Amino acid sequence: MAHQIAAGPDILEYVRDFSLREDDILQDLRRVTAELPGGRAMQVPPEEGQFLAFLVAAAGVTDVLELGTFTGYSTLCMARALPPHGRLITCDLTDRWPEIGAEHWRRAGVSERIEVRVGAAADTLENLLAEGAEGRFGLVFIDADKANYPRYYAAALRLVRPGGLLVLDNTLFFGRVIDPEADDADTAGVREVNALIRDDRRVDVSMLPVADGITLVRRRP
Repeated sequence: MAHQIAAGPDILEYVRDFSLREDDILQDLRRVTAELPGGRAMQVPPEEGQFLAFLVAAAGVTDVLELGTFTGYSTLCMARALPPHGRLITCDLTDRWPEIGAEHWRRAGVSERIEVRVGAAADTLENLLAEGAEGRFGLVFIDADKANYPRYYAAALRLVRPGGLLVLDNTLFFGRVIDPEADDADTAGVREVNALIRDDRRVDVSMLPVADGITLVRRRP
């Protein structure tokens, strides 16, 4: 039986050659983002954006919630996969970065599907629950500050519909989750949410050892 393949640069290039369908708008947004301080590290890889779009389309999702917009590459991928009446709410601490993505959302013709909420992710989650959005979303993508992942998971599980998906990014966190010397708040938050999900019998789970670790969670009906 084969074990996990080591996905070095050559394998990654092969994957992109044979599966990535990144058009000019996405390429432009990725290029602009890469020129920002920390842009390459903070932006989701293009194949992950395409994977998110695949999940939205395959699951027939009409409402998406995203925690952590940055420049909106993943936002654009998922918004494009929605039906015309679909809606995506994305949130970030500042409107500085989402404004970069907004031009590309307009070019792609999906800006009317996207609502940006500026502020702390925890506040956005609380506000959505107060607005009666419990069980509204077909997919919630969590890619915000890692220290608060446990809190975000608890709220997101209430906001996603039965049978819906949560997608958590960076759940291997550069390998720090298995480093006994790593005791910072972000690593601790990722470790805690991984343990919470493992032990949560309300959900089905699949942790994928791709990119920086992607965990898929399905809320059981």
